[in-house]
Order: sequence, then structure tokens, then C-alpha cells
Amino acid sequence: MDVVVVGQVGRDLVLRVDGVPDPGGSTPVRERVEVLGGKGANQAVACAQLGLAVGLVGVVGDDGAAGQVLATARADGIDVRHVVRRKGAATALLVDVVADGGERRLLEHVDDDVLLRAADVRAAAGAVGAARAVLLQLQQPAEAVGAALEACGADTLVVADGAPQDGDLRERLLAAAHVLRADDAEAQDLAGRPLDGVAAAVEAGRELVARGPRVVALGAGDANVLVWDGGHVVVPLLGGAPVDPTGAGDSFVAGLTAALLAGHDPATAGWWASAAAASTVVRPGGRPDLDARRLADAADRARARHTG
Repeated sequence: MDVVVVGQVGRDLVLRVDGVPDPGGSTPVRERVEVLGGKGANQAVACAQLGLAVGLVGVVGDDGAAGQVLATARADGIDVRHVVRRKGAATALLVDVVADGGERRLLEHVDDDVLLRAADVRAAAGAVGAARAVLLQLQQPAEAVGAALEACGADTLVVADGAPQDGDLRERLLAAAHVLRADDAEAQDLAGRPLDGVAAAVEAGRELVARGPRVVALGAGDANVLVWDGGHVVVPLLGGAPVDPTGAGDSFVAGLTAALLAGHDPATAGWWASAAAASTVVRPGGRPDLDARRLADAADRARARHTG
């Protein structure tokens, strides 16, 4: 496989409303969408849409929802042989309540039983070790992420998404990950201090690159900064006001990974990533709708518009 994603998989229930009600109030639902969800699944879907052969390592329950989730993933072209069906567990459910203007409330029912365990990842070690790239969702337990790092091959592009709270795991990731991506809040966790603006994010990125990763991508308000040894680029958030910000970061990671696997430089990869995120936030729910050629064209146009 080109890519193996290690992360969360479940169901997304998206409810569009005119406005989020006050306590004790109610509001009608204008639109209801049920899709395959979870950060790991979103990234896997995006990678598959971009033409990459992708497998998913995650956990579902043994309930009726699990079969539907796995069938949907297969229909999306995702290899789910290493998605565990945990006996007695309920498949993760994420409820995304979206009001006009992109206001969002996210409710999550994710039991510990549907988080990855080290044994789950070790059972998938062959697939992880043979992949060209491995995407690690750092919201998973430290022992599972550590097992994934141990399974990665010598030539694997390791892409880590998030900011682990475990100090030992953080040091291992900085030493082993080739690409580290974090949103605004996670970037401050990684830096260990508030990051006020783009310049501060660039400086934090340089500090992180000096500790190991080849490329660091950090959220910085209305932009993302990508930093590598000897350079950096500031890529604005593209598009207009989002309908729903859910899934933007997952599409960003997929676009970044696809560009790097295609041999593009980090700056170009940053524009691909931002264009992928912009394409996803124009609809409710985190499910992407990407195409490699359209994405490359959109990234080129945005780059010319903002730098020309």
C-alpha cells in the first residue's frame, strides 16, 4: 500500500441547524448526513480519493454500526483488513451540529474500547512496515502510537498529526517522524508557550525541525506555516467562510502527504494541503471530496494568486 493510516474510525452524524439552541431550547434540523468518520477514516478516504492505495488500522465495535462502517470504507477503496472488531464495544459516534456561519458543536461517544491498543497495531505490523507512508493520529494511546513507530520501515515516510501529551512519546516522535503537523492549539502545546502570530509559529517550527522532523506544519490563525531545514512558507487558509470546519485538518494531512509522495518540495506540498482543506470545509461534515488533478490545479492557482 502507498499509505497506512493509524487512527480513529467511526460514524459521523452531521446535523445542520439555523442556530444552536440555548439551554432548554430546541431547534429544527434542516439537514441530516450520516457518513464514515473519525480522523483516521477521514484521512484514509482523502488519500484514496487522491489516487493512493490506502489501508486503515483502527477499531470498531461488534455492533450493527460496525458492519456499515466497514462496508462504507471498502466502497471508498480502503483496505480494512486491519480494522479490529472489538467484542462488546460500541462503534465510535461523532455528532457534528453545524449552524449557519460555520458555528459548530461536536459531541463524541468514543469508548476506551474503540481506541487502538499496542497489540492491535502489532497485528498490522506487516502492512505498516511495507507502506510508503504511515499517518499517525496522535490522539490515540501512547502505546499504540509507539508500536506503530516500531513497525515503520526504514524508508517509510512517517507523518504525525497532533501533539502527544506523553513526554516520552513526544521525544520519540520528534526523533522518528519525518513530517509533524499540528493545529493552532496543538502547535502551542508542542512549543510549550503561546504562539502569537505567524512569526512566532515559524520560530517554533524551526525549533522543532532542529529536533528531528524534516517538515513541520503548524496552524497559525488564518494561515499555516511549513518549516524545513533552510526555509519556510506561509500558506493562507484558502476559500471563503467555511460551512463546517470539520475535517479540514484531515484533508490538510492527506494533501500534504500526497504531494510529498509525488516528489514535490515542502512549499508545494503546503499549497496542496491548504487547497485540500479548503475543498473540504465547503460542505457539512468532515468527509472530503478530492481529486488529484483538481487539487494540483487549485493549489497552483492559489499560489500564483497569493505570491504572484
